[in-house]
Amino acid sequence: MADDHLNPCASDICRGVLRLFADLNFAGVTEMTLANGRRADIAAVGPKGEITIVEVKSSVADFRSDGKWPDYRPFCDRFYFAVSHGFPKELIPDETGLIVADGFGGAVLRNPDITPLAAARRKAMTLRFARLAASRLTLGVEPVVTDPLALS
Repeated sequence: MADDHLNPCASDICRGVLRLFADLNFAGVTEMTLANGRRADIAAVGPKGEITIVEVKSSVADFRSDGKWPDYRPFCDRFYFAVSHGFPKELIPDETGLIVADGFGGAVLRNPDITPLAAARRKAMTLRFARLAASRLTLGVEPVVTDPLALS
């Protein structure tokens, strides 16, 4: 257990990526379902409306057992893998971006190839992102009413 900080879990990597994105003026959400049914670990919108998707890999076994990452590419301008500091970076495909992160922050080691989205896909992704973020915000601040008469 003393070496847990050397191998952060997926939630720590997500937290670090979201902190990195905030520093870069990107707004991010976790676990966003795409139109093809896949669920992006992190989706983010940049200041110019660019869409970024990040697939988090907490171990080599996790990376090797998951071949679905190409299914995310049609839904973003940029695609990154995010891994921990000890992850063997040579496993990450060259055409994808690479972020190294832990629970405190992250760093972009390699930017990905950019594939601009078509306008209709960008609009759909932005709307999906906005609705997800707003619904999560509402769930976090709206009171849960168990007695409907309490509203009158």
